[in-house]
Amino acid sequence: MSTLMVQLLLIGLAAGIAGGMFGIGGGAIMVPAMVILLGMDQKLATGTSIAAQILPIGLLGAAVYYREGNLNIRDALFIAAGLFVGFLFGALFANQPFISSSLMKKLYGIFLFVIGARYLFFR
Repeated sequence: MSTLMVQLLLIGLAAGIAGGMFGIGGGAIMVPAMVILLGMDQKLATGTSIAAQILPIGLLGAAVYYREGNLNIRDALFIAAGLFVGFLFGALFANQPFISSSLMKKLYGIFLFVIGARYLFFR
């Protein structure tokens, strides 16, 4: 197994652990790891992250949350419907010629900063 394959598996493992704990993964863990650690282009990392999540990767974690009474299936289905359409619009926007990888990095950094600040400083 190549070093790159091991790195990708470790990124997936870290994202899976974070996903199971906090409900995050692709955008918050895998994309920055691929860009920063592997030197991958921002758009390529985003597309790779989305493709990695196509299969029902959260199924086992969701089963645990369901068993413990911490999952609202109806709400999850509504969110999934929004995600289905939202991913299309987000991908169409991000792949416009005027959206560079550099701009995507900046927008992503702003997004994470705002979310982080909200969690740290506001209720």
